Amino acid sequence: MAVAVIYGSAMGNTESAANIIADKLGISDVLNIADIDAAKINSYDKLICGTSTWGSGDLQDDWDSFDFSSLSLGGKVVAVFGMGDSESYSDTYCGGMGKLAQNLKDAGATLVGEVSTDGYNFEASDAVVDGKFVGLALDNDNQEDQTEARIDAWIAQIKAQFS
Repeated sequence: MAVAVIYGSAMGNTESAANIIADKLGISDVLNIADIDAAKINSYDKLICGTSTWGSGDLQDDWDSFDFSSLSLGGKVVAVFGMGDSESYSDTYCGGMGKLAQNLKDAGATLVGEVSTDGYNFEASDAVVDGKFVGLALDNDNQEDQTEARIDAWIAQIKAQFS
């Protein structure tokens, strides 16, 4: 079973989280979306994808310019994680993760790894569906002290689906 962690990162926070997640799950393939294409992504059985959020809830630039129409993820398990700033962008917190999840779902992915919004302080987010984040929401700008515990809790939740 081929599993990869794929990330888009401009400042390094999402890349760092991707490496921590991969390490904790024992995944050796950690790939920057800027360096791969849809064929590479399609070659994996399972994916964990991460993005930072820019501007008013936008995807990270490399994900934003990616051609999602070439993805074929039918029947594949995918989890998402995202970085956001819950204070400066409280009304669009982790919106990029919401957009990424929707694009992956539109490509046929079966999304796993929803996270409760409990303990987060924000006004609104496109990453919240039916009262939960579509994946792991992280905020290294304002809540870095919670990042490791949030990753650990999420790993415990999704581990069975990625091992």
